Formats: sequence, structure tokens, C-alpha cells
Amino acid sequence: MTRRDKAHIASMRNEAEKQAGRAVERQLPSYVLGAARDPVRPPWSWDEADFVAACTRCDACAKACPTGIIVRGSDGLPQIDFTRGECTFCGECVASCHPGALVRAHQGSTPWLLKAAITQSCLAFRKISCYSCSDSCSRRAIRFRLRGGGIPVPEVDRRSCKGCGACLAWCSVSAITLSSAARTKPRGRTAGTALPR
Repeated sequence: MTRRDKAHIASMRNEAEKQAGRAVERQLPSYVLGAARDPVRPPWSWDEADFVAACTRCDACAKACPTGIIVRGSDGLPQIDFTRGECTFCGECVASCHPGALVRAHQGSTPWLLKAAITQSCLAFRKISCYSCSDSCSRRAIRFRLRGGGIPVPEVDRRSCKGCGACLAWCSVSAITLSSAARTKPRGRTAGTALPR
């Protein structure tokens, strides 16, 4: 990597940090959790700083997404809008990303660390029967368990949940959130690997 490349990446990072700071101040959708309320980036993206540095904002990933859930965020970068549907993890976004901001290391690699969580605003916790989240989950990661009071309540099997977001679009009260299963595990570059050009 030349000095010019390094300077360019440093400049892009500085701009990204400024924009990220502005984005944190804005109200983001309820399905985005975490201390910094980062937007959900497309699957197989680098960690935030490396993704921002590599992404050229070309929208190729959004155009390639068959479910249409990749949209341009307020910062100009692609992000996921689960109100439009679910991620099928087809990999079309990765195949279309020529700058290398999205990289699928191998066929079985983890697309992201998101997992569903059910909040107390769920209708079942108000003793109203609803199964839309479990009906929409093809992996059967959301199951209903009978508790005292007669109405079954949802539980998420975090090992089965892949964070596809199918359940979010179907929840009429927005009681489902997606959060990082392990924010301490970096998804970015490992030591000694270079950012794609």
C-alpha cells in the first residue's frame, strides 16, 4: 500500500468518524441496538471503521439484493432495513461489492452476529395471543412456551437464530429487536491482513 493509499484511507476514516458521530445523534430504527446504535450493515461486512473506509457508496449491493432490504442510509452508506423483509444470506451483495467492503471468507462463514430478542411490548406478555414471529421464522428459532396465565410467551433459541430479520417485519407492535450476540468479537480484519483496494 502506497503512502497515497494510506493517506486516502485515513482521510476517509476521519470523515466516516465525523459522519458516524452525527448518525448517533439521530433517531435510528428500533431494531438497531448497542451502545453506539450503529446501523446494521450488509452481511459479511468488515467491522464499522474498515467497512466505512472500503465502501465507495456505489449502491451495487443494494441493487443486487433480491429482497430489497439494503438501502442507502443517511450517511450515504448501505444499511439494512428489516421493515422491507428478511436477509436470505444469498451472497448477491458480496458478489457485487467490487471495492471489497463485503467479504465472504468461505461458504460457511458467519454473515453477522445479530440475534433476535423479544421485548416486553410483545402482545403475548399482555395476554394477547399472537404467533406472527414464530410463523415467519423458517429456522424455528422462536418458540412459544406455556406459562402460568394460559397464554404462551415467545422465547428465542439464540443458537438457531441467524439474525435474518424475518420476524421483525411481521411483528405488529415492533416488539422484536436485533442486537449483536457478541460485541466483543471483532468482525474486521485480523492482524496482518490488508484492507481491500
